[in-house]
Amino acid sequence: MSVFDVGDLLDCYARGVFPMADAREDSQVFLIDPERRGVIPLTRFHVSRRMARTVRADPFEVRVDTAFHEVVLACAASGPGRTETWINRPIEALYLELHRHGHAHSVECWLDDQLVGGLYGVSMGGAFFGESMFSRRRDASKVALVHLVGRLIAFGYRLLDAQFMTEHLTQFGAEEITRSQYQRRLKSALAVPAAFYGVTAAAGTGAGSAGGLAAGATGAGFTDAIGAALTAGERTATAATGLTGALVLQLIAQAS
Repeated sequence: MSVFDVGDLLDCYARGVFPMADAREDSQVFLIDPERRGVIPLTRFHVSRRMARTVRADPFEVRVDTAFHEVVLACAASGPGRTETWINRPIEALYLELHRHGHAHSVECWLDDQLVGGLYGVSMGGAFFGESMFSRRRDASKVALVHLVGRLIAFGYRLLDAQFMTEHLTQFGAEEITRSQYQRRLKSALAVPAAFYGVTAAAGTGAGSAGGLAAGATGAGFTDAIGAALTAGERTATAATGLTGALVLQLIAQAS
């Protein structure tokens, strides 16, 4: 298929399909609509005792959207056990444009001012579509995923799409569901007014806006237990930076 624009790509996600390529240097992009879909239930996210100790120790500085392009490039790079990537240059350009429009985000792990791990994905309504992750230090991508889940819970998301099941994701409670089950969950999640920065479309503009919590992060959609875990100041800080590891774990535990 020919390369399409950002609006076309968002329409694809709303229908439950996503783009891929055969190789980094391949210019062709095609759409995937798997019969079986990997999802990570936010209310049943599992963090092992060892990983919980790691997250609580805050071994990395977790940042949000400070190096989106660098994260995409790191995910597209070849490495041990991965000689090819599905992120070709047209797809790279599309996600950079999505990021500029506030629909794609990165969670990054930094150590001594070096980017050592992270992930990126697409946000629409109460759904977050995880695209790829990378790690240059032990547990860096896992820490980024745990922080992502804490953030999604805090700001009222309902669906974390992992696209395909992998052994790496099963340890966190990922499950495989049918296409029809996924479509039902997706429709429900897209109707939720959640936002990656806790910002509704009317309350703020652009990826960096921090004013006004989304409806999913207040009121009935945000449980009293989780609401108590975030003070007003912490909610504001969360919009610009990552949560502490201890608070992320608290949010995950209270959502379970």
